[in-house]
Amino acid sequence: MTAAFGALGRPVLQALAALGRVALFAASVLGHILRPPFYLRELGLAVLQIGWFSLPVVGLTAIFTGGALALQIYAGGSRFNAESVVPSIVAIGMTRELGPVLGGLMVAARVASSIAAEIGTMKVTEQIDALVTLSTNPLKYLAVPRVLAATLAMPVLVAAGDAIGIMGGWLVGITRLDFNSAAYLKNTVDFLEGWDVGSGLVKGAVFGFIVALMGCYHGMNSARGAQGVGAATKAAVVSASVLILAANYVLTEVFFTT
Repeated sequence: MTAAFGALGRPVLQALAALGRVALFAASVLGHILRPPFYLRELGLAVLQIGWFSLPVVGLTAIFTGGALALQIYAGGSRFNAESVVPSIVAIGMTRELGPVLGGLMVAARVASSIAAEIGTMKVTEQIDALVTLSTNPLKYLAVPRVLAATLAMPVLVAAGDAIGIMGGWLVGITRLDFNSAAYLKNTVDFLEGWDVGSGLVKGAVFGFIVALMGCYHGMNSARGAQGVGAATKAAVVSASVLILAANYVLTEVFFTT
């Protein structure tokens, strides 16, 4: 009986210990954000890598998601003679949920893996040790610019993805579903509220923080060798994706539950 409880409790304790290590790492990163020195060049490069270079994949994901969402809502609404809700539901669905969540997952796949592989390789090749030798804090130089850049860039990506996704629904609506273009756009504007967009942008900032944090954490805790870097990369993507979905539920509960 004791062995059975031990077998059940050991993974739980390991998970709690891992959660604690991540929380301490996040607290350390947040504590260094406002402390000098500030590596603005690293911050600018990180914004470019995380934000600008992620725009194509976020845009493609958004436009196809918006189009598919319009088709699905039209097919479901036609059962109740409610086809007219397509513009408003597409807009609300993209801005509140699908835009930030799918954008966050795509950025996690692209950015968390890249950050973990880059920092993990630096650890394997002892470049992080070289930074310490040069009196440079690796956390300050490597993690803080990337986490800050992702937190700032992700809301912009979400806003762009929302606009592109709504445009995808509009294109499908006027070309495949026989909607009038002006009426479609009017319904979109009339039913979309400011907090629908604002909540998605807040989610985007949180998701960006999670993506970069997981990439940096797993990269800095990578084991030695090629297998260690590969395992860190995989763990970064998986943990970032799971935490994004969990954080999305929590934020939705906070924002929209009365």
